[in-house]
Amino acid sequence: YPGGKQGMEVRSAVQGWAGAGRVALLGAVLLCVWWRAAAERVRYAIPEELGRGSLVGPLARDLGLSADELPARKLRIVAGDEKQYFSLQEDNRNLRVNDRIDREGICGAVSPCVLSLEAVVENPFDIFHASVTIQDINDNAPQFDEELVTKEMIESTPPGTRFPLGSARDPDFGENSLQNYELTPNTLFSLLVRESLDGTKYAELVLENVLDREKQRNHNLILTAVDGGDPVRSGTAQIKINVTDANDNPPVFTKEIYTVRLMENLPEGSLAFQVQATDNDESTNAEITYSFSDTAKSIRQLFTLDPRTGDAKVIGPLDYEERKYYEVSVEGKDGGGLTAHAKVHIDIIDVNDHAPTLSLLPIQNPIPEDSIPSTVVAVINVRDRDSGENGEVSCIMDGNLPFRLETSSENTYKLIIASALDREKVSAYNITITATDRGRPALSSSTELVLEVSDVNDNAPVFEEAAYSAYVAENNAAGALVLRVQARDADAGANGRVSYWLAGGSAGAAGAAPLVSVEARSGALYAQRSLDYEQCREFWVAVRAQDGGAPARSSTATVRVFVLDRNDNAPRVLWPAAGAAAAAGEGPAAAAFEVVPRSAEAGYLVAKVVAVDADAGRNAWLSYELVQASEPALFRVGLHSGEVRTARAVSERDAAKQRVVAVVKDHGQPALSATATLHVVLAESLQEALPELSERPAGAEAAAAAELQFYLVLALALLSALLVLSVALAVLARLRRA
Repeated sequence: YPGGKQGMEVRSAVQGWAGAGRVALLGAVLLCVWWRAAAERVRYAIPEELGRGSLVGPLARDLGLSADELPARKLRIVAGDEKQYFSLQEDNRNLRVNDRIDREGICGAVSPCVLSLEAVVENPFDIFHASVTIQDINDNAPQFDEELVTKEMIESTPPGTRFPLGSARDPDFGENSLQNYELTPNTLFSLLVRESLDGTKYAELVLENVLDREKQRNHNLILTAVDGGDPVRSGTAQIKINVTDANDNPPVFTKEIYTVRLMENLPEGSLAFQVQATDNDESTNAEITYSFSDTAKSIRQLFTLDPRTGDAKVIGPLDYEERKYYEVSVEGKDGGGLTAHAKVHIDIIDVNDHAPTLSLLPIQNPIPEDSIPSTVVAVINVRDRDSGENGEVSCIMDGNLPFRLETSSENTYKLIIASALDREKVSAYNITITATDRGRPALSSSTELVLEVSDVNDNAPVFEEAAYSAYVAENNAAGALVLRVQARDADAGANGRVSYWLAGGSAGAAGAAPLVSVEARSGALYAQRSLDYEQCREFWVAVRAQDGGAPARSSTATVRVFVLDRNDNAPRVLWPAAGAAAAAGEGPAAAAFEVVPRSAEAGYLVAKVVAVDADAGRNAWLSYELVQASEPALFRVGLHSGEVRTARAVSERDAAKQRVVAVVKDHGQPALSATATLHVVLAESLQEALPELSERPAGAEAAAAAELQFYLVLALALLSALLVLSVALAVLARLRRA
């Protein structure tokens, strides 16, 4: 419940009311009380030793923050402790345990144990104060400083004499702390439990009957210390009693309780206190030896006691912030074994030995240069471990800067913009904040905060060139780099961070299947697919450069891409018409039949090979060459015209059938080619040439015969299968009728 005592009063009122009509009134009262309490301080209470992530309370809800406004309010917590025991999790809604909390280690014997923190929200800025009370659990058992306590008692000790047994230590608090002592049942001794001025319970052993050393020299008892926790924890110590001969007078201290006040910065070796006891006996029975009894080991590490003089000196550091009070038990024992006991109460006086500590929580860093005055840019939390005036701290800011400090609470300051900022004049401020306490002499500490002033978006990106040109060879790989554009923005941060986009272009360049894409961060243009010079020789795209400001600013540049031709098309023979495929690596082959009279003279035009190439430039320049002929000396081919002519006059000795193969090559690197085959018949007339034209090669006749034989066998197999199927169907029909 966030309202402390007020929340308890409301709960009591709820238990006493009934009826549906009062429920609405109760809800209104609860809401009013909650808002009033939240404005003062939000309080939670949790047990110690909770695991990391354990829920402390719904801080956002208790501060009146809804889930919708949480992202904008930026809820954060500021803790003055060196250790962050709490954190905000689950979208900054719930306050949870961040680290192990040991009440005894944090607060010791102080009660209640309260950890304070501040919650900071923005838009608008506000600070809420919260406290978490750490409740004790019974996680420590009582423990004696010494497991074996030895006592010497003279046999003449009268019944009723009391002997201090010391006290056990239990760091827990309240009911979980030490509550009682128990002693092993016996006839000689009983146990008396007493309480000192600081509330510490200690045990005294009471002699009930006369001791007789001649009957029993030693007695062994068990002392048990128990706490009030659930379940109960306990610790034990063994008491060994040695019975000695008579010594009439025990020592007597000058005071039963000594009170001492020591400064916490007392140097080692200084006299802390002095105890003195007297004994009316003589000789060795009057010689008194002093020693600590029932004193914790931690105290023995701070003080040493001279056994002869009773002088106690400081041997360890005294720290008021760690412990403000000590109680020491001193035992004086004479030579005959009689003892006396006195207590020394030591109060530690605080001195100004701790400088203030500062913790900073920047709210805005960097600060927009158009921020208005009175804007909170940081929260400063100050702490001083000293007390009183030594712990009262004030803060100042060094230098003449456009900021000022305002007090938010006892230990919290706000750093606020005092006047307008101009990034063009000053882009960053080094602010030194000094905290000074009121001790004598005063101690101070400083911390430095660097606040940067952020720019507003007042500059658009500027391209290095207004128009770019790029040249890409066709048949490029998809994803190949085409060009890299670059624009610069004079602004800083996100306002100067430039991204690139395509913003249109010529047909096909930025349509459903664009030819190029641009990388948003680098401005690199990449080909989306392989380009074909024969389909697209050039195109242009518009590239927009846009910064990351709000609102964003942009500019546009034009990129014109020229596609360069490659020799990727072989020559295509238009005449003679295409026939069988050429050899591997060449273009298609073409074949035709021509009749040349035997009376043809040299230079007679037999035929003209016509070819084209889809490439451009040198890749489309064609040349013709005769690569094979039955009579190589009979024919020639024009290098550039492709005309096949007779190189000499036809003679009667020339074979009637001639085969001429011409190759067409382009001038690309590497060159591509195609072939054309002419079958030339030497005859004076068409009738004379017909027998030659009707003859087929022997290989062709053999292939035709093999093909005919295959089809005959296939037809015979199909007829046989049909006959067998018909007979089977007839037999089945007869069997069915039968």
